Amino acid sequence: MNKYGIGGSTSEKELAKIQPLESSVKPIQKIEYKQRIHKICNLMKANNVQAIYVNAGANLLYFTGTHWGASERMVGALLLPNEEVHYIAPNFEKGTIQDFLEVEGTIHCWEEHENPHRLFFDVLKENKINPGEIQVDETTPFSIINGLLKEKEAFKITTATAFISECRMIKSAAEIAIIQHVMNITLEVQKASAKILRVGISTKEVENFIHEAHKKYGVSSGSYFCIVLFGVDSSFPHGVKNPKNLEMNDVVLVDTGCQLYDYISDITRTYVFGEANELQHKIWNIEKETQQAAFKASILGNSCSSVDDASRRILEKHHLGPDYKLPGLPHRTGHGIGLQIHEYPYIVKGDKTTLVEGITFSNEPMICVPNEFGIRLEDHIYMAENGAEWFTKPAHSIENPFGV
Repeated sequence: MNKYGIGGSTSEKELAKIQPLESSVKPIQKIEYKQRIHKICNLMKANNVQAIYVNAGANLLYFTGTHWGASERMVGALLLPNEEVHYIAPNFEKGTIQDFLEVEGTIHCWEEHENPHRLFFDVLKENKINPGEIQVDETTPFSIINGLLKEKEAFKITTATAFISECRMIKSAAEIAIIQHVMNITLEVQKASAKILRVGISTKEVENFIHEAHKKYGVSSGSYFCIVLFGVDSSFPHGVKNPKNLEMNDVVLVDTGCQLYDYISDITRTYVFGEANELQHKIWNIEKETQQAAFKASILGNSCSSVDDASRRILEKHHLGPDYKLPGLPHRTGHGIGLQIHEYPYIVKGDKTTLVEGITFSNEPMICVPNEFGIRLEDHIYMAENGAEWFTKPAHSIENPFGV
């Protein structure tokens, strides 16, 4: 193993060293789900919205604590301004739905041969709501939207994105604590994975190690996702069909995360196995400078767009880009994170979302050099009372990424 902890060990040795990280974090409690309902209902009342439908998936989970994946069957909840929650679900799933509920509400059921879209309007009618317009969460499948529109004429459906994102973007102290814990775990996994590298190792072997390491650190589900790329493959941000094995002096890009209590980590480290050449050094240092510029632009009251702008100014200073041209940054600077690995807000040109306390997002202004390599350093930021804070300490240098 080199003095900076890259290579020289084995998966077996590194897994044997790992002990779960101690933490006092807890799942989101019922009182917080009720506070979320209260917040969105106040927004509904202030904007004269009569009902919002949230479909199975992350939005249903966020507001009601109900773990339920979207499928071809309609499962979701109508949120009313009076803070009542009305669930819609197949009758044969009623017992299971009841078992999953964190927020109490009436469960309205439909049999397999019945029309759930008709039931949707029956629930509104029962609650004396006869709207010409209903807002739905943007993840609602077209099959449901189409079914609702067929069921009732002169009825308009609009997206509830503005209200839902206003709630979900602002993380509570409990949410930030969970995210901090899983980020801590993934950073330790990143350090361990660097130690097992050797000439000829496959990306699959590294991915398998990372999965098992997340488990040993206390996340029973292992990795939520994992991207491992060597050499020229690293110039493709999300990988290639047939990734190459590791060769001496290759760039190594590892992007991974885990999920605990529904919240996700996401960290990328890029370094060289062997000796970095002049171009690798140069681009890595520009990447670090660009990431730091984005952090400095992450000021309370600034827009998300201004953070992306700050990244691109540094790149253009070094004659990279401009815009999305290569060599340069081919995508946005970052994305929000929470229940989903990519969620609002997005750190991209034109996004006027204001950075306020509680917003969490990635800072990953990757530089891709076609036919050579890519360098991505990804850490996440949370907006605290006094400004931007890192969840994890940024990479130190291309030779010593973890500052050992």
